[in-house]
Amino acid sequence: MESPVDLCFTEEGCSHDIVLEKQVFRSKVPESHVQLACNLHYCAFPLNGNELCIWNTGDSPAHHQPLHLVGHHHSITALAFGSKINPLLVCSASCDYVIVWNLDECIKKALQGLMPRGIVIGTLLGMVLYVRFSPDDQAVAVCAGNRIYMLNAKNEAILTELEGHLAPVTAAEFCTWERNMLISVSEDRSFKVWDYCTGLLIYQSAVLTAFPLLSLFIDEENKQIITGCADGQLWIFSLLSGHQYRCVVHINLKKERDKFYSKTGKSRQQLDQIQKFSKLYSTNDMRPEETVETTLPVLRIEHCDQSINLGKEEKFFPAVNARCLWIGSSTGLFIINLANFELEAVLHYKDYSGLTIKFAGSCALMRKAVNGKVFCLLTSMFENTIALLEINLAALMRSQQSDFLLCGKEKRLSVIASCSLLPNSPLCTESFKKESCKPTNKKKLGTKSTMKDQSLVFHSKIKSSGYTTAPQMTMFSPKTNLKKNNKISEWKSSCKRKNKEYLLENSPPTKSERQISVANKPTSICCIQYSGDGELLACGLADKSLLVFNSNLTGTPAVFSGHDGAINSVGWSHDKRWLVSASEDRTLRIWSVRNTEPALFLGKEMFHKSIRFAQFYYIDTFILLCCGAEFRLLSYYLDTSKDDLKRYKQKSICKSVQKFPMASTVEITSLSAINDFYSYIILAAGSNRTLEVFDLNAGCSAAVIPDAHSRSVHQICQNKGSAFSTQPLEAYNLFMTTATGDGIKLWDLRTLRCERRFEGHINRCHPCGIAVTPCGQFIACGSEDKSAYIYEMRSSTFSHKLAGHTESVINVAFSPSSPQKIQGAAYPYSVRYKDHLDDHPLNFVILMTLAEVRLKLISTFNLNQEILLPSILS
Repeated sequence: MESPVDLCFTEEGCSHDIVLEKQVFRSKVPESHVQLACNLHYCAFPLNGNELCIWNTGDSPAHHQPLHLVGHHHSITALAFGSKINPLLVCSASCDYVIVWNLDECIKKALQGLMPRGIVIGTLLGMVLYVRFSPDDQAVAVCAGNRIYMLNAKNEAILTELEGHLAPVTAAEFCTWERNMLISVSEDRSFKVWDYCTGLLIYQSAVLTAFPLLSLFIDEENKQIITGCADGQLWIFSLLSGHQYRCVVHINLKKERDKFYSKTGKSRQQLDQIQKFSKLYSTNDMRPEETVETTLPVLRIEHCDQSINLGKEEKFFPAVNARCLWIGSSTGLFIINLANFELEAVLHYKDYSGLTIKFAGSCALMRKAVNGKVFCLLTSMFENTIALLEINLAALMRSQQSDFLLCGKEKRLSVIASCSLLPNSPLCTESFKKESCKPTNKKKLGTKSTMKDQSLVFHSKIKSSGYTTAPQMTMFSPKTNLKKNNKISEWKSSCKRKNKEYLLENSPPTKSERQISVANKPTSICCIQYSGDGELLACGLADKSLLVFNSNLTGTPAVFSGHDGAINSVGWSHDKRWLVSASEDRTLRIWSVRNTEPALFLGKEMFHKSIRFAQFYYIDTFILLCCGAEFRLLSYYLDTSKDDLKRYKQKSICKSVQKFPMASTVEITSLSAINDFYSYIILAAGSNRTLEVFDLNAGCSAAVIPDAHSRSVHQICQNKGSAFSTQPLEAYNLFMTTATGDGIKLWDLRTLRCERRFEGHINRCHPCGIAVTPCGQFIACGSEDKSAYIYEMRSSTFSHKLAGHTESVINVAFSPSSPQKIQGAAYPYSVRYKDHLDDHPLNFVILMTLAEVRLKLISTFNLNQEILLPSILS
């Protein structure tokens, strides 16, 4: 019979290729709940209660004997290494003493046969749960009971005493970029921010959970703090100025683990098989049908070093350039991605039969990998055992991410069309134009041609003879009131603007520029979209009308009426001559910008449900729309000419090319495709929380992403760019999705996985919309806290909060071109809620800053400030 070790990840090797137990220590007393310490070359842990044991992780035989340091009379409960390497300091704490050891001097004295001695910096402070050196190693923060003592690291002196927590303090960390700032967490389920020099309390959080907070980590790169509790919950708070310590994201470790297993079904089957065989070797007295559900207490949070070589799969590996964290728990280790807040790998102790400790009481991890391997120090929860594990990080992540890597290799999906059309592709449909240009009334053989009656005057207008006008009294008077041709000047300014490229080195818009009212009574604005040249803005209203404004919101808007229901979607053609609109009345109309009558009308007989989305596709070759659980590809030909005798008969033609059903869903909630260039990719989101990618060149579904959000996606936003901006080709494979209560996710079509998650705005019940700038650097979104938010593409926290709105902001849009009056500005628009009148909560559109019932324009790029924007996801 095979052992569980032989069954573990057979494709990548045995279990010892992933994790190896380097050393096991037996203690005379339990060492379950203590603070352990790991450095780049050393590990520190208590042994036999009051002995400090230092183990060198090097492979040299001379380093196989640990260094024992004796000085405490009571059991050691907390250990920490200093921040500097030379000299390397170690602090140990117990109920009787807090001692600082110079490790280099201790090793020299031990080699000389002398007794190493440390410096006692604290005496009888109480039960110490956590110690931490300051960044300069001049002070030590000692968490004893409900207080934090700031001790001098060189002599016995209390610098400051921080008092304010209502329960024992479990962890404290120094903020390296803010002078004299210390952050602490406690069993009172809150965190506090201190000025440890003056002893003042800067900030105090509310109660976060029903379980005590156990661990704390400061992310210096993103300026955030991460804390974990005894129930497997993680919170990330922003420390940026102006953010007021807001919560960026809340993570449920157990749910993320289950989601990880559902995505990597292959790895889950292997782990289930290991657990099945491990029952044969266990000495458990429980009956087979009994199971024990354990919580995932967050014992330790540590930085995960990603500077490893993954070989040929590196370019397909999604987390190579992402910042990750180790999460140490009682049952295993987790690697979580700080960009998308999802798990990258899971290591359960019980899945490896070669490990001595199956349930850990304490955990410590090495910050940096040595030769691609990380050391983990564990103490057993129920036994007097201490184990040192060596984890091959590359092997662990490669084995559990193999499904993603294979998917990336096989699919090779790309938004930009990289091959020619297949002969049987639905996109090879012949155009209606050739057929429509042929004469419809053919002469029959044997029939005589008849001459139609015509009027004597063949002109459309007849000039008056002037008999009734007054005689001209003044001869040859010069015209002195000549006016400049406004059309020529407008055309020249338009050409100048079109020749300019969208500026990238600018900050996002933050200042309100102009606002107008779009209706005289409360009316919901359902959708907004700019034309491709940025000259016009289309707004679909709930009062069945469609308005088209100038981009600068001047003049009277053009009104397109004819729908019998609220307009769900509006879209521009690539040549900016046509508008397509879909409504709740189960009709679709295509309008000419120069004519308020529809050029094409598709009635209720074609659609069994209301059309949620419609757009032009494949550079105006097709119409794409979704209705119910399927989306349709329509071929069309537009002819706006009218016959005087058959004026109400439209000459435009439309034909259904193919229907594409979305599997296992009731309704398609969002649809997206690119019309600015040739692309075969269609993105669809269903009510079953699934994202599906269709390849219309092959005419089938190409990939399915299950459980994309916790709720159904209400908008898909692709990084389409514009004719005024240039982006790398890889950037067009990025797209965003948003769902109510689940934030914004950034996806990469090449890896079919979430690359980043944006949290911070409030979106609990209303479908708040999102938009991306043409340069691809910023994302704008609406929020229910009467504000609009702007995120940078490479940061999960918002960069600007545009407050001042009176109601919730539910939609935003960016202009594809540079504005006419302000150099390099972008004009976003947002939709807000007014009062709930007549079951129409939406009222008006505004640009980023809303004010009552207005359509508002926002601008202001600070041209005097230089901001370097890094490349997307580089």
